[in-house]
Amino acid sequence: MLNVTGGFSVNQSSVSCERPYGDDRLPLLVLYIVVLVVGLPANVLTLFLTWQQVRRKNVLGVYLWSLSLCDLTYLFTLPLWADYVNNGHEWRWSSTVCKLTGYIFFTNMYISIFLLCCISCDRYWAVAYSLESRGQRRLCHAVVITVVIVLVVALGHTAVFTMREGNVKSSKRCFEPTQSSVKVMGFNYARFVIGFLLPLLLLAVTNRRVLTNVQRSTGLHGDQKRRVRRLAVAVVLLFLVCFAPYHLILLARAVITQFPQLVGTPCLFEETMYSSYTISLGLSTINSAVNPILYVLSSNNIRKECRRGLTQICVSACHGPSTNSSQIKSLELNAGTDTERHPVGPEETLETR
Repeated sequence: MLNVTGGFSVNQSSVSCERPYGDDRLPLLVLYIVVLVVGLPANVLTLFLTWQQVRRKNVLGVYLWSLSLCDLTYLFTLPLWADYVNNGHEWRWSSTVCKLTGYIFFTNMYISIFLLCCISCDRYWAVAYSLESRGQRRLCHAVVITVVIVLVVALGHTAVFTMREGNVKSSKRCFEPTQSSVKVMGFNYARFVIGFLLPLLLLAVTNRRVLTNVQRSTGLHGDQKRRVRRLAVAVVLLFLVCFAPYHLILLARAVITQFPQLVGTPCLFEETMYSSYTISLGLSTINSAVNPILYVLSSNNIRKECRRGLTQICVSACHGPSTNSSQIKSLELNAGTDTERHPVGPEETLETR
């Protein structure tokens, strides 16, 4: 499985460690298949639904649409990694394809992480400062922030194209752990702090404050508050399940690279943690399948939007093109799917509006 961490020890370039390449085959294949089956249709649908929100000048819709596009791009690399794992960690294609696939995989992982932070911050701002945010939350600001995130992460991972771990001509291995360097070790520390620890703290703080503000609200029913609480907890738990195992192992690898005397033999970590490492990296793909369900498809207004679209399709199919807009509007109102007549309550600030 993919790895840009480099190898084991800065000073032990001659060490060649045997890795249990076959142990992760079945769990990773099952994981990738499930993620693809769930994630592809969910993100395609979400991409369309959130674009409708962007067209209505919805600020949160910009982040959600960008997240769906990011996750969809991320998912397209999984068939190549599934084939790589199924083929005994032997890369069938060129070094260029290996480097490009690795670049897409990791840039989209961290773009997704930072967009999740933007979504949580935007929701906190909308809940805690509902009056002030109405004039300050602008579509152009969300677009600029998203573009900056994409550019910074994309530029930060261009080093992937110069790493020797992406050259597959001799070993047939694509970004497998080999020998490390001080530069790669420092890069791994930065990924742990900037790409995981700080986003985790930001998600925890913003969702906690959103939850506190909503719980104090006197205009919400008990079931509405429980729904907000479940969503806030789910956001943080999903982040932990998907990204904590990989980044913790990444940190351990960096520490052992810097202090090799902490382990008895140079290959101890590779032999005991390699399968856990690859599976933990596979867990990060779950995020791309669950994001559209958690953030978009669970929204009341989005479900109403889907029902309204299905109503229009059914009406056109059953009554033909002669059906006018007033007849369709009447059927939508009778079905209770007119989102314009549903005011946005405080709990809806956690959803696509």
